[in-house]
Amino acid sequence: MSEERIVVYSRTTGFRHESIPAGVAAFHELGAEAGLAVTATEDPDELTAALPGARAVVFLSTSGEVLTDEGRAALRAFLAAGGGFVGVHGASTTEYDWPWFGSEVVGAVFDGHPALQPGVVVVEDHDHPATAHLPARWDFVDEWYNFTTNPRPRVRVLAAADETSYEGGRMGADHPLVWCHERSGGRSFYTALGHTPESFSDPAFRAQLLGGLRWAGNAPTAAGS
Repeated sequence: MSEERIVVYSRTTGFRHESIPAGVAAFHELGAEAGLAVTATEDPDELTAALPGARAVVFLSTSGEVLTDEGRAALRAFLAAGGGFVGVHGASTTEYDWPWFGSEVVGAVFDGHPALQPGVVVVEDHDHPATAHLPARWDFVDEWYNFTTNPRPRVRVLAAADETSYEGGRMGADHPLVWCHERSGGRSFYTALGHTPESFSDPAFRAQLLGGLRWAGNAPTAAGS
């Protein structure tokens, strides 16, 4: 039997987050915790080759146009066959020239952010492995991404930003930050958090990533569910 595995992709052709190395290291550790081998790459051809047979692919603060035509076709096929997708932070700043990626894979497209600052995440749905461990109101430091459209009508929102807790929010009282859906065939999970390297050492954020990864990849939880 082949080894269960995930692919972590962090290619950037736009802004590059300094948190990427910390994120790659975290996913190596989280993959091991979930019993999943990890292939980490920034090579689009290696991504294309690695997708078949993987449980999930993680787009870790990717930016700009990062896929070849073959990679786009491979990602479509992977998701249509039930593969999972996890998008972290900059994943929503990716593949602007391929609208399907933003709308049907990530779920929304990035539209700027205020300065890095503390704020409050409001957890709306505790019945999901990515948010079950979080308090109703979770203090965090991040960039508090805005999006071109509110994804709520098309996704299951797990957590949102309280715009009264920081400066520069532009989406109003309903500002989703973390969500999941199954619009593209497989399961997709996205969190807008993860700007700083320190995020990836934060136990609550790491638990969010692990829960999202297990859900998207249909990987067993510690309880076997």
